[in-house]
Amino acid sequence: EKTGKVLGEFCRCYKEQYGVALFNSVRYEIEGNGGPQAQLLHRKVPLEDHVIYSGNIFQYIEENKKWRNRFCVVPHNYGLILYENKLAYERELPPRVLVNSAGYKILTSVDQYLELVNNSLPGVTPKSGHSPILKCPTDFPLILWHPYARHYYFCVMTGKEQEKWRAVFQDCVRHCNNGISEDSKVEAPAFTDAVRMYRQSKEQYGTWDMLCGNETQVLSNLVMEELLPELRSTIGPRLKGKAPERQRTWIQISDAVYRMVYEQTNAQYDAAMARCEQERPQLESTIRTDMDQIITSKEHLASKIRAFVLPKAEVCVRNHVQPYISSILEALMTPTSQGFAEVREVFFKEVTDMNMNVVNEGGLEKLVEYMEKLSHLAFHPVKMQSCYEKMDQLKLEGLQQRFDVSSTSVFKQRAQIHMRQQMDDAVYTFETLLHQELGKLQGKDDLCKSIQRILERVLKKFDYDSSTVRKKFFREALLQITIPFLLKKLAPTCKGELAKFQELIFEDFASFILVENTYEEVVLQSVMKDIMQAVKEAAVQRKHNLYRDSMVMHNSDPNLHLLGEGIPIDWGEEYSGQPEADRRRRAKQVVSVIQDDEGALPYEVGTEGLLQPGSPEPRELQERDPGVPPSPPDGVKEVREALAQESPGDGVPSESSTPHAAPASPRPRADVPAEAKVPHVTPASPVPGAESPSLATGTSCHQPSDQETGEDVTPPGGECSPPQPTVTTESGEGVQTEF
Repeated sequence: EKTGKVLGEFCRCYKEQYGVALFNSVRYEIEGNGGPQAQLLHRKVPLEDHVIYSGNIFQYIEENKKWRNRFCVVPHNYGLILYENKLAYERELPPRVLVNSAGYKILTSVDQYLELVNNSLPGVTPKSGHSPILKCPTDFPLILWHPYARHYYFCVMTGKEQEKWRAVFQDCVRHCNNGISEDSKVEAPAFTDAVRMYRQSKEQYGTWDMLCGNETQVLSNLVMEELLPELRSTIGPRLKGKAPERQRTWIQISDAVYRMVYEQTNAQYDAAMARCEQERPQLESTIRTDMDQIITSKEHLASKIRAFVLPKAEVCVRNHVQPYISSILEALMTPTSQGFAEVREVFFKEVTDMNMNVVNEGGLEKLVEYMEKLSHLAFHPVKMQSCYEKMDQLKLEGLQQRFDVSSTSVFKQRAQIHMRQQMDDAVYTFETLLHQELGKLQGKDDLCKSIQRILERVLKKFDYDSSTVRKKFFREALLQITIPFLLKKLAPTCKGELAKFQELIFEDFASFILVENTYEEVVLQSVMKDIMQAVKEAAVQRKHNLYRDSMVMHNSDPNLHLLGEGIPIDWGEEYSGQPEADRRRRAKQVVSVIQDDEGALPYEVGTEGLLQPGSPEPRELQERDPGVPPSPPDGVKEVREALAQESPGDGVPSESSTPHAAPASPRPRADVPAEAKVPHVTPASPVPGAESPSLATGTSCHQPSDQETGEDVTPPGGECSPPQPTVTTESGEGVQTEF
C-alpha cells in the first residue's frame, strides 16, 4: 500500500515532467546547440566482446555459513558474475550469482561493515565477547554493502590482490550507478526532474546519494527511503535471538522487501512510460505546430514570476551564496584538475612506452599487440585508479553542512566518469589517426616519428576538450549545490504564492509549461551569473589549465570526425597475419582487459589443501554432476589452516591471464532482478545450509535461486545453454541482477 502510494505520486510528477522535457527536446532540436565542438573522437561501442577482469575469489555463502571459492567474471557491462569454478564458466553453465552493484559501497574492513550494520538497526549491538555477524578467514575482505538490499562478502589472500579487486569492484559500482542513459533526451530528464520534484515536495532538498542505477532501481530506493523507517520501528522490536542473529534476520527482511518493492515499481513505472509514449505523437505534433505560442506564453509567465521572486532571490544569493562560490569552486577544481592531469599523464606514458617498445622489439607486429592493450586503457581499473584516487581528496568541509550536501560521492563519481570518457576519447582518436598513417610509413623510424607526432596532436585536443568538460562540470556542480539551498531558503515566502500564477497558462499548453519548473528557472537565473563569472575568472587565472571561453580551437583535422564514423578498428584481425580460420576461432575468445603479469596467486594450492580424501560434500557433488569439479568446503577454519600450510612461491599460473574459449557473458533480462523471477521466501531466521528448490523461470534449465546456497549444482552444458546477450556495451542495465 505504501509503495503504491509513493509510486502513484511519482508517476503523476513524471507525466508532468515528460511534457516539459519533450518540449525542451524539440526546441533544442530546432534551435540547435551553440556550444564548443569536441576535438576528440567518441567511440560508439567500447569493450565489445571483452571482459574487464576474471579470476578466483572466495565468497561467503550466508545460508550454510561457508566460504566458497568462486570464479568471478566482470563483463563489458560491469555486472559481477560468479560461477562455481572456471570450468563451469568455460562450459557455458549458468552462473551461481549475478550482481548489479548500483548503490553498493565497497568496504575493505570488517570493522567498517560491522559499524554500518550496527547503525542499520539501532539498539541492537552485539555484546563484547559475542561472535559478530561476520568472520573473515583472511585479513583482506571485500564487502559489498547496500542500505536496503542483501550484502555480499568476499575475501582474497594478499593485499595486492585486494587492491586489484577493489579497483575492479569500484569500477563496477561507478558504471552501474550511472545507469540512466544520457542518450535519452526526453525520458531521462523527465525522470530525474520527477525524482527531484517528488523529494522536494517532501521537504527533501540537496543531493541524494541513492540516485543510483537504472530508473527502476532509483525508484525502489525512493520507496525504501520512506518505507524502511516504518518497517524498522514495526519489525525491529519483534526480532528474536542474539544480536548478530537479529541483525542477520533484519538484513534478510530488508532485502526481501526491497525485491517486492522492485517488482511492483518495475510494473508501475513501465505502465507510466507506456502511457506517456502513447501520448507522445499527439504532444509532439502540438509542440511543432504551436512552438512560437508556447514560447511566448512561457516567457510571459516567467516575467510575472521573475517580478515576484527575483528581488527575494537576489538578496538570498548576495547574503548566503555569493560569499561561498569561490570556496566551493576551489574545492572542486583542485582534485578534479589533478585527476584530469593524471589522465593525461597516464595516456602520455602508455603511448611513449609503447613507442619505445615497438622500436626496440620489432615493428608492426609489436605495434598491433600494444595497440590492442592501449585501446582498452580507459577501462583498465588498476591503471586508471591513480586518476580516480585524485577525486578522493574532494572535501567541502563546513560548506557541506551549510548547503545541505549529504555526501560528495555524487560529484566524485561524476568527475571520474568524465575522466574515463576523456581517456577513451583520447585513445580512440590516437588509434584512428595512427591507423590512417600506417599505410604511408616506411620502416621503424617513420613509425616512431609518426607515433610521436600523433601523440602531440591528440594531447592538444585533449587539453581543449578537458578544459571544456571541466568547466561544464564545475558549473553543473555549483548549481547542484546552490539551487536546492536557495529553493529551501525561499520556500517559506515564495512557494505558497505560486498557485496564483497557474491561471496565466493556457489550458492547451498546460502539458508543456509548469509553474514550479518556471519558478526554478528564475531562481537558477538569479545565481547563474555569479557562477559563470567565477568559472570565467578561474579560467583567466590559468591556475588549473583551463582555457578561456573566448578560446576556440578550430578543427585542424576536418576529416577526423568522418574517420570516426567508419568501421571500428580491430588491430588483431587486420594485422595479425593469421589464416582466416584462426582469426574466426580467435574472435570467439573472451580476452581479459587486465592481464595478470605479476605471477601466480595460490588459489589452486589453497584449494588442494582444503580437499580432504573422502570429503562427503565433494563426493555428493560429484554424484550430482560428474562433469563439474566440486568447489572445496572452504570453511573459515579450513581456509585458515590452508593458508598456514602454504609457502611463498607455491603459486600456479593465474587463470585470469589465460585466453580461453568462452561464451559472451550470460545475463538475465535488463529490467528485473535475476532472482526476482522466482518466488522468494525469507525465513524468520536464516537456515544454515538451506536448499532452494529448482523453479521454472521461463527456460527449461535450472537457474540459480535467490537463496543461492552454494549447494545447488546446475546441469551439464549439454542439457541447457546459457541465455545469450541482448544488450549494448555502454549500458548500466547490462546485467540487471541480484541486488
